[in-house]
Amino acid sequence: MWTGSEKKSAGEINRLVNEVINAPDFKPSDLKGFEAGRETAKLDVFAQKNFKDGWHESDVTIEVPDGKKHGSPNDPPIPTFNVPGLLHRPLVEVIKTAWSSATTNSSRFHYFPFRQFWRRSDDKVERIHGELYSSDAFLSAHEELQQAKASDMTGCTLEWVTCGLMLWSDSTHLASFGDAALWPIYMFFGNQSKYDRVRPTSGACHHVAYIPKLPDTFYDFFTQLTGGRGPSADIITHCHRELMHSVWRLLLDNDFVHAYTHGIVMTCPDGVIRRVFPRIFTYSADYPEKVLLATLRNLGRCICPRCKQTKDRVPEMGTKNDDNRRETLAREDDEAYRRKSTTARKAVYNSGLGVKSSAVETLLAQESLVPTLNAFSEFAQKILPFAFNFFSMLVVDFMHEFELGVWKAIFIHLIRMLVSVGEGVVQEFNLRYRQIPTFGRSTIRRISSNTSALKKLAARDYEDYLQ
Repeated sequence: MWTGSEKKSAGEINRLVNEVINAPDFKPSDLKGFEAGRETAKLDVFAQKNFKDGWHESDVTIEVPDGKKHGSPNDPPIPTFNVPGLLHRPLVEVIKTAWSSATTNSSRFHYFPFRQFWRRSDDKVERIHGELYSSDAFLSAHEELQQAKASDMTGCTLEWVTCGLMLWSDSTHLASFGDAALWPIYMFFGNQSKYDRVRPTSGACHHVAYIPKLPDTFYDFFTQLTGGRGPSADIITHCHRELMHSVWRLLLDNDFVHAYTHGIVMTCPDGVIRRVFPRIFTYSADYPEKVLLATLRNLGRCICPRCKQTKDRVPEMGTKNDDNRRETLAREDDEAYRRKSTTARKAVYNSGLGVKSSAVETLLAQESLVPTLNAFSEFAQKILPFAFNFFSMLVVDFMHEFELGVWKAIFIHLIRMLVSVGEGVVQEFNLRYRQIPTFGRSTIRRISSNTSALKKLAARDYEDYLQ
């Protein structure tokens, strides 16, 4: 039931007969009174007790701004709302399991970074950029770790290695009709080659949490809290931010902080005992989630999660001036940033001002900040002296920002141009796409429908159209 492919085939049936039913130690009497639901429940209980990296369900508490003062001892406490249904796994236990399990291909992990070069036919040498473990960021993290080991006073003689964490999250609709949805957070290891990670059978993707949505009961709670006034759009947006960072506060727990600063001693698949230090390198998400993670306002004056370039500079993207400003105006998780967020939050919760009141806007609007304390910023303060600037982890997401962003917009514009020429040109366009042969098993799939219709296309379809 739980092994092999999710879709049972003739091969799976043969395996059931040959390896189970015909096994010499198989006793049909053991299945007397068997009921799949009951046995599955027993297995779930066993897994919950015996597997530390199993799933847990928790409530997430957020603070709700009600427009009242809560700054003095005589004031009522800040109201809170519990969001149920957060399913999550401890990050440290997931790392331990993945790094010591043969099923995740951890024997192929790269423990030490290196630079790759290619010598061309004309004897010129070029640097190859293709893997996280051969990037400058990984090399810098490894060097920082070795310097910390050199000054370590405990006398640890184990190898200190970097565990490169690559995070993703994406709110996903599960059906064409209805509101069924999931919001998963999943994790890959940058120590593993991308050619291994892309294989579905590699077990390289580790789901670590499913973020709950703000329930409809919140509207009732807020209405009762404020005496009949429903939550505004600004309040809802603010509470969504609070929810996201409350989830990450729970995930970035004390065990993960300890692992980040002191490492995890474990026996790796090659039999060598090492001290493994988790490091967060990348977090990939679409733009709405990036601004949630960066605690920035959506499409504000400074729209970029990584730098403070203003919106009017967007047309200069790709120029030398743009490159220079990306470096000089890079966002930093420094004392000035934290002071602004903390001051604005006190104005909202302690003084009873609105989340977009003039006092809060004066403090935050210039850099598109919001009155939410960032969970990653709080985490960075706990792991000192190790440096972690969470803004730099928000890397470009190729699927959302190019395939479903720039390229999709260009492709739609090209189709509109063809429509303006005439219907026959559009049909010729569709015909030529249908004549494109497949390439590989999944690199370019067969294009059977009319391309110009753009019916229910996924990112991979736009990728095929571009190729």
